[in-house]
Amino acid sequence: MSAIRPNPVKEKLQRGEPATCISGLMTSEIIDFLGPIGFDSVWMECEHGPVDWDTLGDMTRACDLWGMASITRCNANDAGLITRTLDRGSMGVVLPHVNTREEAEAAAGAAKFAPLGYRGMFGGRQSFGVPDYVHRANDQTMVIVLIEEVAALDNLDEILKVDGIDVFFVAPTDLSQTMGHIGNVGHPEVQGAIDDAIARIVSAGRTAGTLVNDDNVASYVEKGTKFLMTSWNAWAARGAGEFLGRVSGH
Repeated sequence: MSAIRPNPVKEKLQRGEPATCISGLMTSEIIDFLGPIGFDSVWMECEHGPVDWDTLGDMTRACDLWGMASITRCNANDAGLITRTLDRGSMGVVLPHVNTREEAEAAAGAAKFAPLGYRGMFGGRQSFGVPDYVHRANDQTMVIVLIEEVAALDNLDEILKVDGIDVFFVAPTDLSQTMGHIGNVGHPEVQGAIDDAIARIVSAGRTAGTLVNDDNVASYVEKGTKFLMTSWNAWAARGAGEFLGRVSGH
């Protein structure tokens, strides 16, 4: 009997340790390139961008090769999408626009087999060679909900009562839009709302996540944020700019 593949992000969070997630323009080849660097997980984007079901399967296999958790953002909090995303090998799902307790309960239920939920009885690639997969998958499958609208902030205390959710991810860019500050994540009202949401998540004993960068990651760790997602694109752009500057002599 084969053992179920462990989810390194869940293991770190259960130990109270920060877990990292790398995002950006992704293909299976890019995941292979990033694999040796040491990130805990990869954020695969299926709400935006060109990733289809075949591509998603290849990307999750690349994550498995390097021992990283494959975490996929679905384009809707929909049970059918969640089921198929997990069947394609994803170890976790990110669900957008979770604004009420009922929507959070639906997200958690769709991603978990009974008795915790009602995920469709099919395991996909992660179940191959694991005869008791349906009895063990709930321990490894991650559920991340996005707190990305003012409505979610208004209902956050109730959302935080929902079991089966691993990370409550405060999404700065979308939140700024619903607060009337589109494109201005740095606005004091937006930053205050983000800090308040993270504080409420942490004080409730739940796991907070958010988008971070080189300049603010340390401060978010100090605030208790445990799931830290960042993009590699800015690093590539900065390095390329420095190289071109040296070529031109300035």
